[in-house]
Amino acid sequence: MVTMAQRIEALRTQQGLTRPALSAALGLPRNAVEKFETGRQTPTKEQQEKIADYFGVSLFYLKGESDDPTRQDSWMTAALSGVEEDEEPPRPVRRPAAPKPAAPATAPGGQGALLASLLQNKAFQDTVRAMVLDALRTREGQELLAQIVRKEINRQS
Repeated sequence: MVTMAQRIEALRTQQGLTRPALSAALGLPRNAVEKFETGRQTPTKEQQEKIADYFGVSLFYLKGESDDPTRQDSWMTAALSGVEEDEEPPRPVRRPAAPKPAAPATAPGGQGALLASLLQNKAFQDTVRAMVLDALRTREGQELLAQIVRKEINRQS
């Protein structure tokens, strides 16, 4: 499995950037990327989002949890925006992430409690299910399903 440190280094070198140049582009201290790539420091969630946004990849890909760099928001947005199946969905633009506003104070249960309550909500489940099914009906979704089936068949062989 690929680590986040390895993924950051690979993305940086693919772009032909030095560690200090990437740190500067992300608005981080000069040696931050070096620390991330050597594993001496793990990027915060906000820093991970900045890095993923900069390279136009998903957080799952950046963390090494997926080999598919596709941004989830790009295929879900295309499915919801009415892009026809034979049309090419818009490609994500690589740009430094905009600073995020300060997060509001969380309830005593924290964000995990909020997510857990959302996941138990029937209306939320139905909405997510409909969005995923719509996304899987697109050409990209069908290709993704075909890849998964091929991998599973090869794994079982």
